[in-house]
Amino acid sequence: MGDFAIAIDTLHENEVEEIIIDVTQIIKESAQWHPECCIYKVPKRLRKVMEQAYTPKLISIGPVHYDNGELPNMKTLKLKYFKDFFSRTFKSQKEFASIIEANEDKIRHCYAEEIPLPERKDFVKMILLDSIFIIELFWRNFERARRSTQKEYMVKDYILRDYILNKPWLACGILQDLRLLENQLPYFILEQLHKKSGFPAKQESFLTLACMYFFGGGGELSIDKNKVKHFTDLYRHFYHAPLGNQGIGEGIEHCATKLDTAGLLFKKWEPQKPEGNSFEGSRDLLKIEFQNPSENLYINWSWPLHCLPCLGKLSCLEHLQTRLEIPQFVVQDETEELFRNLMALEQCHYPTEAYICNYILLLDHLINSKEDVELLVEEGIIVNSLGSTEAVANMVNKFGQEITEITSYYCDVADAVNKHYLSPWNQNMASLKRVYFRDIWRGTATVVGVLVLIMGLLTFLGPSGLGIF
Repeated sequence: MGDFAIAIDTLHENEVEEIIIDVTQIIKESAQWHPECCIYKVPKRLRKVMEQAYTPKLISIGPVHYDNGELPNMKTLKLKYFKDFFSRTFKSQKEFASIIEANEDKIRHCYAEEIPLPERKDFVKMILLDSIFIIELFWRNFERARRSTQKEYMVKDYILRDYILNKPWLACGILQDLRLLENQLPYFILEQLHKKSGFPAKQESFLTLACMYFFGGGGELSIDKNKVKHFTDLYRHFYHAPLGNQGIGEGIEHCATKLDTAGLLFKKWEPQKPEGNSFEGSRDLLKIEFQNPSENLYINWSWPLHCLPCLGKLSCLEHLQTRLEIPQFVVQDETEELFRNLMALEQCHYPTEAYICNYILLLDHLINSKEDVELLVEEGIIVNSLGSTEAVANMVNKFGQEITEITSYYCDVADAVNKHYLSPWNQNMASLKRVYFRDIWRGTATVVGVLVLIMGLLTFLGPSGLGIF
């Protein structure tokens, strides 16, 4: 019996040794996590929804798609830009390489742990080549734009004949690739290298060049450049965050067509026209507001005007109606790719300040079918460049897949809209409109029927009955 007990104890010791996990390597790798980390591989659950939205098609930047076999031809173009840059600035490659070497650890810390990074020599070469390509491309784009506005300023012939900028399909494709989350370089190193170039004497800031390249117009974004982490993040900063308080809620519970029948007017919000040539007017895309003027009026004019569209559409009377004001949203072929990358960035880096995700999910609640899209297109809120309203509906409905929303900047707006829809008065008026005022013909027939009924009663009562009134 004693020998058996000893055997059991020995067996347990052996089993314990077999299942002991060596966590030394795991702890060592976890120590690599730094606050600077801001460039991620898109999570698999998001990538599976639409993989092509996150993969560069023409040019790879940074380590994620480094040496991508599908993009070999761009290496030659990068080297051409690299050569032209140093011929133009009369600088030494070693000067720029030394800046990258001095910041190597900080640059590496910007990339998430799961991204494989090359060894030091190859890493420095990769960052240097990609950085110079971007700086040279931005500078050429800026110089061409300035050439078109200042006739006395002469641009070198090689800029006018630029291979990328003279081919719109190529220029557009590279621009789209440069804003993908997985295709990024840290912004700070690009700014340092650009500042080191020192050309021309009156040098524009790198933020100015970047804004001109991505957004057009003139001037810089009114943001702290130290907050910009990379170009995907720059696009996120382009849009002003909503002014509403963050909160937890169910979101808007009914689609646009149902809210329309409940007396809610959808109104395109008009931004103030900015002075000069600027993109500032486009930065308020996320500004969605619920307006209910009847709260301050003795008479609720919303329903009579909503049931009689010929009157409700008059601009002088629109301010009397309960309405949801939404800025214009232009839907183009590249819209889905852009917003998917912005949402992926927020899911990875800004989970508690995900105002882009909040905006897209609000649209998802409003749009369930092509009829909802048609309503918003008719009101000028959506500009559909895809051609099919059903395609827009499908795009918006797929946006929310695998997106986690912790809080929303539109919590107050959603609560106000839901409260409006659930009002017994609005429910009854919705039924009335659905039955008797569904369209202009049925509404006209209803009004004519009521007039005929009144005239019939007056005729039946005759002159003696009029005394009752």
